[in-house]
Amino acid sequence: MKYQVDKNGFFGRFGGAYVPEILYKCVHDLQEAYLPIIESKEFQDEYYALLRDYVGRPSPLYYANRMSEKYGCKLYLKREDLNHTGAHKINNTVGQILMAKKMGKTRIIAETGAGQHGVATATVCALMNMKCEVFMGATDVERQHVNVERMKMLGATVHPVRTGNMTLSDACSEAIRDWCCHPEDTFYIVGSTMGPHPYPDIVAKMQSIISKEIKQQLEEKIGRDYPDYLIACVGGGSNAAGTIYHYIDDTRVKIVLAEAGGHGIDTDHTAATIHCGSEGILHGARTLVMQNEDGQIQEAFTISAGLDYPGIGPMHADLAEKGREKVLAINDDEAIRAGYELTRMEGIIPAIESAHAVAALSKLKFTPDDVVVLTVSGRGDKDIETYLNARS
Repeated sequence: MKYQVDKNGFFGRFGGAYVPEILYKCVHDLQEAYLPIIESKEFQDEYYALLRDYVGRPSPLYYANRMSEKYGCKLYLKREDLNHTGAHKINNTVGQILMAKKMGKTRIIAETGAGQHGVATATVCALMNMKCEVFMGATDVERQHVNVERMKMLGATVHPVRTGNMTLSDACSEAIRDWCCHPEDTFYIVGSTMGPHPYPDIVAKMQSIISKEIKQQLEEKIGRDYPDYLIACVGGGSNAAGTIYHYIDDTRVKIVLAEAGGHGIDTDHTAATIHCGSEGILHGARTLVMQNEDGQIQEAFTISAGLDYPGIGPMHADLAEKGREKVLAINDDEAIRAGYELTRMEGIIPAIESAHAVAALSKLKFTPDDVVVLTVSGRGDKDIETYLNARS
């Protein structure tokens, strides 16, 4: 079965580029430019040098001894939380800012939810001396105050978005509106595997360094380059895409993704798009969307600011529909419990997004020989208040 994107930007029937006329040229230019740029030797050399010397890659693949014992498997943690800026997001922003430079763009915009993509974008803009503006829902600005201050320190302008639910989806809409007004000089660094083609493919390719390293690291550690299970959290889907990228066609590997169940998939307070969504168009792509019977986008609800997107990247919509991914809905309380468990058992405080992936372990049955790789997509410093409030 074919799982990769086709030349028109579709993963099966999901994907494509549904954009207003004013953005057509921007998106079309990017579609024409992206593969020649990222496949060039010049780009590859520059990109991998920055990943090594600036981001600090490869990120470690750590054998979690106590958690392995608890869950009856061989559990390895892919430590994206140890990257510069504290999450996987930097892998993508380094690549996209190099693309922006090669396309002659001078102004960068981005959307952010938990603030990690905003910080990663502001970071590479400081590095490359580019103007940076970040759109962030006003609700997220409050709950991710430290990341907002980091972005400002790095020289970015942060625009609190006060429309709708004032979270990630609204920030995306506002960024797209801005792009419509400044098509000539502006490059939109999208933070996840969502949006119009070619963004889902660009972001997946930039994040594929994760699975590329997993293959090399497993070969070194266990003498084979594939695990039995891959586990990651999924919102828009970038860390999940990176984790599975080089294993999508390897049917020996079971893929398990954890989406945000919020208060439960049987309630109105959830962000579990694969469980509760239906086919629609959101931010320029045909995918699964949280919507009402009139096609109006419904608010996604979760304790995690990085997973509250009311859609899912088209790549994951396709993989889930074809049965290549098993997707579990993890509720807020399960994620908090799992975050504390990893903290107490391995001394690693995960981002609440990543804690959703950790919570998936208790819903799976392993044998002692199963090799399980779980991506810790980010560190939990930004979420300490949320952790504390949830336990009080």
